[in-house]
Amino acid sequence: MPSSSMRHLDLEVGNATKDDDVLNHEDHLEQHSLDNESGPFDIAHTKNAPLETLRRWRQAALVLNASRRFRYTLDLKKEEEKEQRRRMIRAHAQVIRAALLFKLAGERQIVRCPIVADPNPSGDYEIGLEQLASMTRDHNFSALQQYGGAKGLSNMLKTNLESGIHGDEDDLIKRRNAFGANTYPRKKGRSFLRFLWEAWQDLTLIILIVAAVASLVLGIKTEGLEEGWYDGASIAFAVILVIVVTAVSDYRQSLQFQNLNEEKQNIQLEVMRGGRTLKISIFDIVVGDVVPLRIGDQVPADGIFITGHSLAIDESSMTGESKIVHKDHKAPFLMSGCKVADGIGTMLVTGVGINTEWGLLMASISEDTGEETPLQVRLNGVATFIGIVGLSVAISVLAVLLGRYFTGNTKNSNGETQFVKGHTKFSEAVDGVIKIITIAVTIVVVAVPEGLPLAVTLTLAYSMRQMMADKALVRRLSACETMGSATTICSDKTGTLTLNQMTVVEAYVGRKKMNPPDDSSQLHSEVNSLLCEGVAQNSTGNVFVPKDGGDVEVSGSPTEKAILSWAVKLGMEFDVIRSQSKVLQVFPFNSEKKRGGVAVQRTDSKVHIHWKGAAEILLASCTRYIDSNGVLQPIDEDKDFFKAAINDMAASSLRCVAIAYRSYELDKVPANEENLDKWVLPEDELVLLAIVGIKDPCRSGVEDAVRVCTQAGVKVRMVTGDNLHTAKAIALECGILGSHADATEPNIIEGRVFREYSEKERESVAQKITVMGRSSPSDKLLLVQALRKGGEVVAVTGDGTNDAPALHEADIGLSMGIQGTEVAKESSDIIILDDNFASVVKVVRWGRSVYANIQKFIQFQLTVNVAALVINVVAAVSSGDVPLNAVQVSLSSSCQEYCAYFADTCSSMS
Repeated sequence: MPSSSMRHLDLEVGNATKDDDVLNHEDHLEQHSLDNESGPFDIAHTKNAPLETLRRWRQAALVLNASRRFRYTLDLKKEEEKEQRRRMIRAHAQVIRAALLFKLAGERQIVRCPIVADPNPSGDYEIGLEQLASMTRDHNFSALQQYGGAKGLSNMLKTNLESGIHGDEDDLIKRRNAFGANTYPRKKGRSFLRFLWEAWQDLTLIILIVAAVASLVLGIKTEGLEEGWYDGASIAFAVILVIVVTAVSDYRQSLQFQNLNEEKQNIQLEVMRGGRTLKISIFDIVVGDVVPLRIGDQVPADGIFITGHSLAIDESSMTGESKIVHKDHKAPFLMSGCKVADGIGTMLVTGVGINTEWGLLMASISEDTGEETPLQVRLNGVATFIGIVGLSVAISVLAVLLGRYFTGNTKNSNGETQFVKGHTKFSEAVDGVIKIITIAVTIVVVAVPEGLPLAVTLTLAYSMRQMMADKALVRRLSACETMGSATTICSDKTGTLTLNQMTVVEAYVGRKKMNPPDDSSQLHSEVNSLLCEGVAQNSTGNVFVPKDGGDVEVSGSPTEKAILSWAVKLGMEFDVIRSQSKVLQVFPFNSEKKRGGVAVQRTDSKVHIHWKGAAEILLASCTRYIDSNGVLQPIDEDKDFFKAAINDMAASSLRCVAIAYRSYELDKVPANEENLDKWVLPEDELVLLAIVGIKDPCRSGVEDAVRVCTQAGVKVRMVTGDNLHTAKAIALECGILGSHADATEPNIIEGRVFREYSEKERESVAQKITVMGRSSPSDKLLLVQALRKGGEVVAVTGDGTNDAPALHEADIGLSMGIQGTEVAKESSDIIILDDNFASVVKVVRWGRSVYANIQKFIQFQLTVNVAALVINVVAAVSSGDVPLNAVQVSLSSSCQEYCAYFADTCSSMS
């Protein structure tokens, strides 16, 4: 399976360009403006709506049965309590930070290291759980130094900083017993009895319970015990039936949401164990593990910085501050739950599970998946309006019937006047009034369409289950219905439209095209040595050669794996090359510049700076090239040849990657560590070593899926960081472009051209764009914003940290479950578990089915309610009695609940 922690180096992935907090703030402002312009039940966009907005619309009008109506939506009180707990833990983290700064300042003045108590051994290890936890929790840098830094701590934990722990079953069990597991106590869900208790606390049911008691007393009094209990008992039976069905339905939805939450929290990540890279669940992390960190990853546990370059962590989830914190040997402590914002590095795990701040936070709160969806908001408005109308009609009917009764205009079955002033007994008058009140209650029960909110919830829940079966994990309930309204899908290329199974199929070294591309005998030894050095050092992937002589294991992003596998076939000895040179500085792959570099110092003290990235961009920085015989040649006269080679490969839908280097004087390299960290690697006067063409075939079924979208009125647009020629070839193969005649600007456009347009021009051009190549993260965001301003309902697919702003901005954000970074998943509404575009189409289909099912249920419910209301009102006014009594109405309500519940059950079974 491809690496999830290396995926940021794919050519379509890079750093986010806009802070998520800013996006949240802008979204909230947009939401407030929408609320101020429209009525309380006309909320067009509830994605990431603030609590103030939700509270305002709930209080904007009289809502009948508020407890029942909002039982499937966000519990605002619990949400406030959750935020208070977050603030408390964040405040704790801030206090620790302030104390640490004060302590360090004092140490500088005193110029001595405080004494730290000797660590108490924990079983087979030289340090105990309490010492580890307190050191990490308090960010005790002095204690870390006394333990010997990361190296000394690793010796205490019996960990190799390069190859990790042994990782056998006995080793893992010992570590879990000594330091705990990376899990935390989950709050127990509400029991079924709790759901029963909440189900009966409903205004309609309470009215029916009162009616049942009154009917039972009145029936026994007037007709005797043998026959008088029928009506009251029937109503009571119907009420009990409704309560049980409601509780069972709520309980099942609660279990389903719990399962979805567990699926979301089960993050897959990579660790180093026994010298090889393994992909495991976040719950399987143990103290002592060595974990590589890449852009977009979530820090899986508390730990210590080992090595890294430009490693920056977003600690806002713990501290509440959006400031990015840089980590190095001077600031080595990493907190669980934070996100990697930039750079690369490795960490030594020192605290897991409940022994971390994140574990304490997760154990103290329970994630509530409820939220208001636009459809729920509108149907609540409809139900409230109809309920108020029904209540008004019932009061009017009550007044009319009471007037007729007390004026002597009503007669009993014997034709006698029911009420005669001065002759009718008080008890008989009370009985008559109770009957009239029962009729009014019946009209209210008939009028209130309680099934509408239930229908929305059951339909959405069923759609969520079906989407899960179709490899789509819904993170936000509203996305189920919003996806049905999507008018355009902005899709990534790599991994979504293609298989993400990359191999090098063409290679140019100098002017020579290698055939086959991995035949090292066609290369001069010096060229081969430089190529292998550049590939081995300028990579976040890993090559593991088993000691027993088994197959070589290559890990990393698909692009990295393809290039590393190619170099292995050329004779690259990965570990040997890395041991023969020292890394001075790393420039992680940047999606704006489309390149990544590394500076290394060899054993002969020579400094080489290796670059790898988009072929035509890197080619522009090259002044020379090495031919296959190892001779340096000026590139000016041959640039047209290399450009033509790149275009030919791109036209064959190959991803083109160039590998280049340059020598550098050692005395120009910054000597001290602080200046070295700020050193910007030179990007000019490069020597071209090779250009490789990587094949990534289209997924089967994508062409049919694109055709289905087009026929359904959903326009598919490709937004990729790849060469425009490569994007065009894939778009033609997938059917996104109908023919070569369509491949003209602005149908097909480069990101830099699009961003140079004015805002108004972008809005008009965006509607015509079908393929955008060489797009940066900001280009993708600008396209989404322009499409939304043009009235489109936009769905966006993405997998990298750079896609997070666009995923957040879109009406529906769809992240990739295999190659997607944790930052991308956090910003998305739906996670596509198999990274397949065909699954996106299935999500659209299920979204549309939500509306179709709701329309059918509304047609059924309102027809029954309106007809029953009219019949009862006319009959009550004309004859003083109703043909549909409380028993029939309550049984009708319970039957609707039963039908909805069993339809939901049968659907899930099918």
